[in-house]
Amino acid sequence: MKAVRLLLTITALVLAGYLYAADNMPQGVTTQKTASGMMILADAKGMTLYTFDKDMNGMSMCNGQCAAAWPPLKAAGDAMTMGDWTVVTRNDGSKQWAYKGKPLYTYAKDAKPGETTGDGVGNNWHMAMP
Repeated sequence: MKAVRLLLTITALVLAGYLYAADNMPQGVTTQKTASGMMILADAKGMTLYTFDKDMNGMSMCNGQCAAAWPPLKAAGDAMTMGDWTVVTRNDGSKQWAYKGKPLYTYAKDAKPGETTGDGVGNNWHMAMP
């Protein structure tokens, strides 16, 4: 009986954590499960979000042609920090969402929601995980 109660308590805490995280995400950003069962972040269209290893100190290093292949997750000009979510000002002055200090991007070659073809590209791009 104690084991069942403990399992239910742990399950409730995990679910509460996911609900808290979902309440503190930018509008349209969601979590979704990959085919392999991993939880990742996705944009409002269900497209996988990625991080770039070369980004540093909360700054995007992906501009120009890089940003055409890896479109930034845009933030409104008046977007404000909320918990682990911050707003990065890009080289062109536009705003981009970052999670835990890492700017977020989609991948132009992901053709449909849920695809994760950008994971591991150039050993620098990785799926963003909550």
